[in-house]
Amino acid sequence: MGSRMTFIARMLKYLFWFLAVSWTVAILRKVVAKMASGAAGPQPYVDVPNNAVGQKLVRDPVCGMHVAEGLALPLKQGSETLHFCSAECRDKYLNGERKLSASA
Repeated sequence: MGSRMTFIARMLKYLFWFLAVSWTVAILRKVVAKMASGAAGPQPYVDVPNNAVGQKLVRDPVCGMHVAEGLALPLKQGSETLHFCSAECRDKYLNGERKLSASA
């Protein structure tokens, strides 16, 4: 009788772990599929000029990001022209909210 109970206990233990692993794999597959479908969704259209690829890179003085000169937002200050990656960085610069980005 004892060996029969041991066998049944082992079978139940096996069944429990089999179901636990199966459900975990099924949940992970759904999560990965949802993440993949979200990343493969329609991307917004960005109009990049053909000559932007061959242009030199300029550095945003606020965040330090490098941008193609044709895509950057220029700001003339005296004899110097500064280039910004976005209107937000330009506005921060004009309002004096500058981060001290490392100079390149």
